[in-house]
Amino acid sequence: MLTDALFLLTVLAVLGAGLIAGVFFAFSAIVMPALARLPPARGIAAMQAINVVVLNPWFLGAFFGTAVACLPLALSSVLNWTEPGAGFRLAGSMLYLVGTIMVTIAFNVPRNDALAAVAANSASGADVWARYVPGWTAWNSVRTVAALTAAALLTASLFVR
Repeated sequence: MLTDALFLLTVLAVLGAGLIAGVFFAFSAIVMPALARLPPARGIAAMQAINVVVLNPWFLGAFFGTAVACLPLALSSVLNWTEPGAGFRLAGSMLYLVGTIMVTIAFNVPRNDALAAVAANSASGADVWARYVPGWTAWNSVRTVAALTAAALLTASLFVR
């Protein structure tokens, strides 16, 4: 049976994954298409500013705090595999860790670093921007689906207990 602490940790992970999915969805569906409509120099400057501002305690707390919650959920699921919902908890936790955290580190952050290194008004900046928007948005959409699916799987784990 799910302990109170594990139940609470699962609920917090569901909320965190859902919140992060919403942020990522807003970027893929609204922010990036809007920035892509701007002249490259303005789009670059805006995204460079966003990439600085996003490194704040609110976003990082939700983003990495959800990952921290997923670690003991995954471990508990492996150690108590026969417990109802363990498979959903493990799948949801791993999906969040791989599909959001690892994808961010491997695909989105390097693009952000490359964008930060160019001058917004330069010809090389416009070239970087032309590749940045579709690539970054595609990987961000992967993160969106991963975080939302993780929230759904973690929620399912609460219902089968």
